[in-house]
Amino acid sequence: MSYVLYTDSSTDLPWDYYKENDLRFVPMQVTMGDNEIYVDDGSMDAKTFYQKMRDGVVFKTSQYSEYQYLEVFEPIVKEGKDILYLGLTAGLSGSHESACRVRDQLKEKYPGRTICVPQTSAVSLGLGLLVHETVKQRDAGLGFDALCEWVQENMLYFHHRFTVDDLMFLFRGGRVSRASALMGTVLSIKPRLHVSLDGRLINHGKIRGRKASLLGLVEEMRQHCDTKDLDTIAICHGDCEDEAQFVLEEVKKYYNFNNAIVNPLAAAIGTHVGPGVVALFFVGKKRVV
Repeated sequence: MSYVLYTDSSTDLPWDYYKENDLRFVPMQVTMGDNEIYVDDGSMDAKTFYQKMRDGVVFKTSQYSEYQYLEVFEPIVKEGKDILYLGLTAGLSGSHESACRVRDQLKEKYPGRTICVPQTSAVSLGLGLLVHETVKQRDAGLGFDALCEWVQENMLYFHHRFTVDDLMFLFRGGRVSRASALMGTVLSIKPRLHVSLDGRLINHGKIRGRKASLLGLVEEMRQHCDTKDLDTIAICHGDCEDEAQFVLEEVKKYYNFNNAIVNPLAAAIGTHVGPGVVALFFVGKKRVV
């Protein structure tokens, strides 16, 4: 084809999905412990990653640099192809800004080529679901310009609904205060999280009890999706597959769908939310907040 579709490892798609769908990805980087660099490319399985977190190993993410994006993008435009890059929301990472700077550099050097870098306002399997639907549009024969336009017109229909089991991981990531994390732990208060229009992870409420928080994900889906027949839904989890499957069975009570992607969060996002996170992603009404 005359263009290449790129994403990054924050999609939380199954690792074999990329190869099976001719999709390239940028592996995000994570620091494990004091200084050990871990590349988020599936080389560490999810159970090992989350067990290390439970054992007290501290992980930190770092943004993909301009130099790294240049290494990835330049060979493609040099051979005469355009790039559509669907990456992690700018609200959670500076990587988007780095990619845009490289886009601008390469536009001057290769004026006949285009690198499209939309601000996706998407993360984890919300981004993965957007990528999945974009792959389908590409495979249906959509050209580069039309595909870029399709992404811009449709990306705000992809919803993200999260809950976490341990608020201390959100505290470490600066999402809640220490006092809120401690009080929430004592009282079994679970946050209700979503991704805002500007791509930030927002705490928009709370609910008491783990089961209630999982059922709350499905209730929010019912509020924001009034189409009963869907193509694909996605659920990701932090090493708690049984609870992810529980959410899937609850969704089945209200919706028909052809495909369900259920997968653990990889390190790029799992680092910030910790073991026990469960998230539900779906296409619904256009997001307005």
